[in-house]
Order: sequence, then structure tokens, then C-alpha cells
Amino acid sequence: SGGNENPPVPSPGTGMALVTYDDVAHTLVVHASFSDLLGTTTVAHIHCCADSPSNVGVATYPGTFPGFIVGVTSGTYDSPSPIDLTSAASYAASFLNNFGGGTAAGAEAALIQGLFDGRAYFNIHTSLYPGGEIRGHLSEVPEPGTLTLAGLALLAVAAGSRRRSRAA
Repeated sequence: SGGNENPPVPSPGTGMALVTYDDVAHTLVVHASFSDLLGTTTVAHIHCCADSPSNVGVATYPGTFPGFIVGVTSGTYDSPSPIDLTSAASYAASFLNNFGGGTAAGAEAALIQGLFDGRAYFNIHTSLYPGGEIRGHLSEVPEPGTLTLAGLALLAVAAGSRRRSRAA
């Protein structure tokens, strides 16, 4: 939301972003939707690594996500292909050098740690608010398979506890 910007902006715009990290392929896939922006979109990217509500420089791409739609107030974005985190071109130069030690491997490690720690945010910039109209901090959410396994483990523990209590 605009309220998440620093300083906050009086925008009715809202959005949602899902960023999926593949630790085997070393890629990110981004899905975002947004609506009711006051300005038209210019760029979107991830900023990292700072605690909310601090501002920090751009981490991904020096400009915008590949194929991000510009000139609209509402829309949906899906990465046209996974973002290759092993490529230095996937990062803003300042992030690559200041957080990544000048290497894509270092930048990937810093970005992923920032994502997992809730120290990264997705930002959509517009013609009316070039510093950012809406943003939201990203946080780790376990994949559905992990949640399913955790739920099954809890059920097994609960079932085992019941059996033991009956036998006692």
C-alpha cells in the first residue's frame, strides 16, 4: 500500500506480490497484481536489505523486472521466465557491489537472506510517485509441501500422544 512507503503516500493503490525462490535452479519467479494506482506504472523491483520502514536501494535489476507493464494504473505481472540469480545482470550494480561483494553468488545469498528475514520489499513506482507509490515487505512462507508435511507430523504426534495416554 501507499502507507508502507517511507514517507507514506496518500494512494488508494493496493497490490500483492508472490516471489518464489528455487534454491536448486537459483531463480526467482515473480507474480504481482496491483490496482487503483494514482499514477501510471514506471518500474517495479525488489529493494533489499533493510528493516521496515527504512528505505534501501534497489536489489533486482537496475531498472525494472523484465516485461513489467508500464503506463497502467492496474494490472498483473508474471515473470516471462525465471530470473537467473547466477547472472550479475539480474542485480542493480550498487546491490551487487555493496551487498554481494561484487559477485552474483554473494548478491544471491544477500538477497535470499533478506527475503527470508523480511528485510526486502517489493516496490511499484509510478509517474505521480517516482520514489514509489506502493510497497510491501516480503516474508518467507513455506511451500505448500512443507506445510503439508508439518501438518502430517503434528497429526502423527497428536495420534501418538492419544495412544500413550489411553495405555497409561
